[in-house]
Amino acid sequence: MSGEILQRLAEVIEQRRQADPETSYVASLHHRGLDVMLKKLGEEATETVIAAKNPDDAALVSEMADLWFHALVVLSARGLHPDDVLGELGRRFGLSGITEKANRGAAGKRSG
Repeated sequence: MSGEILQRLAEVIEQRRQADPETSYVASLHHRGLDVMLKKLGEEATETVIAAKNPDDAALVSEMADLWFHALVVLSARGLHPDDVLGELGRRFGLSGITEKANRGAAGKRSG
């Protein structure tokens, strides 16, 4: 059910991209451009960090939901889908974080 929610939300975001920016928050973000979306994503990330420093679990969950939502909007703006991120997480599954990070560094050096 959890993964299904991400799929459904991504579908709704795609549908609302084309809506009237006066009546759809998603459409208004897309209409205003990537920089506005990224600023909002940064704000939500900051609010999530602040909530994580406090003992209110409900506030943390709420802020994390906002962060994930805005991350999905940014993915949409770039023509990407949650499946792209889930695929990358699947690729990393079973790797130690240290090994995976080292692999990313080596790949970046080869392509640069």
